[in-house]
Amino acid sequence: GILQHPDGTVLKQLQPPPRGPREQEFYNKVYDSNCCDSILLELRKYLPKYFGVWSPPTAPNDTYLKLEDVTCKFNKPCIMDVKIGQKSYDPYASAEKIQQQVSKYPLMEEIGFLVLGMRVYHVSSDSYETQNQHYGRSLTKETVKDGISKFFHSGYCLRKDVVAASIQKVEKILEWFEGQTQLNFYASSLLFVYEGSCQATAVRLSDVTLSEKRRVPKGLLSGGDVLEYNNNIHVINSTENGKIEASVSKGLSKFYALHKKACSKRHHSQLSLKVENSEQDNVWKSGTCITQEHLNGNVLPQLEKVFYHMPAETKESANVEVRMIDFAHVFPSNTKDEGYIYGLKNLITVLQNILDN
Repeated sequence: GILQHPDGTVLKQLQPPPRGPREQEFYNKVYDSNCCDSILLELRKYLPKYFGVWSPPTAPNDTYLKLEDVTCKFNKPCIMDVKIGQKSYDPYASAEKIQQQVSKYPLMEEIGFLVLGMRVYHVSSDSYETQNQHYGRSLTKETVKDGISKFFHSGYCLRKDVVAASIQKVEKILEWFEGQTQLNFYASSLLFVYEGSCQATAVRLSDVTLSEKRRVPKGLLSGGDVLEYNNNIHVINSTENGKIEASVSKGLSKFYALHKKACSKRHHSQLSLKVENSEQDNVWKSGTCITQEHLNGNVLPQLEKVFYHMPAETKESANVEVRMIDFAHVFPSNTKDEGYIYGLKNLITVLQNILDN
């Protein structure tokens, strides 16, 4: 139901009354040029930009909302639509409508969200996997974590950087909801988008010095030490077949020694590539195994263990968007939107479990 406008925006056809006019009124209120309400101005950060309405010259009675295309900056966008809230029907719904919505997903009240669909790019096969709303409705309390984790899997590995960045963005939206009591949202969704292409996700260390890649202060390591690090790990993007090739030489144990040496010179906080003392042995034991396993194709899971111990500020830089969409059932209120807050908190818990496990 979404069309592309030649100017790069997307067009969402206005639904029949009262839903369509209500959604248009919502956008008009939030994006009013004279708006000085701090709550609504903050909300703009979490919505697609709104450019008014548009009608085709050949059908002037057809009205479309003109919105930002959140996916336009991505090469291989991975997209997931998650409906948020304990109720997918609004306070004015008829008994028949309530029954219809509840029967679609009886667990909505308990789980607080529903996956409406996803489209995931797999680097390994250079193809997309698509799941529709029936997939989301098949998820139970026991399977919802694995069901959502499918969205963050590249075909090679779980994109923990994307999961971490997604959590941070959803937490920002939760902060907004915790601080406002003027709007309640029903049957509204979060749209997740991240870059799935190998070109954007591959870590390439061979062309950059340690101080550039990891933002280590100059002088922390000698030039020879930097060179040693750069010769240790290379993750190379092969754009022809969409696969990641990795080669690791025999210096990881030496690099760990350099890492410890550097830490003794400066405080941990000056290193971007930080590993807590309690975890160092386990992490780097797995790292030293790479040289023994890279020939049989097991290098990527091992590299994952090393690189996903990067600090939060590095993970946050993952190319991820999380935006609120679908506002045909937004109503004025004087209380917190507890149903939406409940759904956001549960979703964050699931995402955190995916990250931790």
